[in-house]
Amino acid sequence: MTEPFSLPVRVRYVECDMQGRVFNAHYLTWFDMAHTDALHQVTGLSYAELLRTHGIDFVVAESNVRYRAPAHYDDRLDVVVAFDPPTTSSLTSRFTVVRDGTTLTEGMLRHVCVDAAAFTKAPWPDPVREALAGYAAGVSSERPSRPT
Repeated sequence: MTEPFSLPVRVRYVECDMQGRVFNAHYLTWFDMAHTDALHQVTGLSYAELLRTHGIDFVVAESNVRYRAPAHYDDRLDVVVAFDPPTTSSLTSRFTVVRDGTTLTEGMLRHVCVDAAAFTKAPWPDPVREALAGYAAGVSSERPSRPT
């Protein structure tokens, strides 16, 4: 399996709640940022180019976040992305937010591929599936497809 992707994040003041911790919804924003960056690296295409080239789009069908420890203002974090093998029309991406080697948060996003014009479910184009193959190959089949 190819090395997982990692997006560095520095916690901004605006991302913190009144208790001085990162507000929970910001983790989903970071997941989305890391997902977009990872797909760009995997396919060699920006999000807009990916959609335009293949006539597809993808929408979030499911998300999950498990909070283990808080992050705070000015923390330097890494959002690590791993892909499960894609199904015909969905892709599950798994995320781990790490600070200095300690896991703070884990989560997932499940995207469904849709036709860009009709927004009906569509299969992942072969070039996208092939690009993901090297990054999803090491995922164990024993791993649950949904968070437990």
